[in-house]
Amino acid sequence: MLNRLHEHCHEVLAFMEGSPAIFDNNQAERDIRMVKVKQKISGVFRSAKGADMFCRIRSYILTARKNSCSAFTAISAALEGHSIVP
Repeated sequence: MLNRLHEHCHEVLAFMEGSPAIFDNNQAERDIRMVKVKQKISGVFRSAKGADMFCRIRSYILTARKNSCSAFTAISAALEGHSIVP
């Protein structure tokens, strides 16, 4: 492993050189956490359609948050037929 890290040190340390690379994947883990919590509490999604709807709504809300918009504003805009997400 040490040899591999030495050979690819530029790729491994890209986040330190001012590039937009991030050090970890915590955001991705946080994004899927709610789905796993929902599945754990409920035991299972009742249908594939219900799981699909949950994932679409959750994805829309997370995208809105990443674009500095509150969940309430995003849902209100969606129900009025206006997308706030570019």
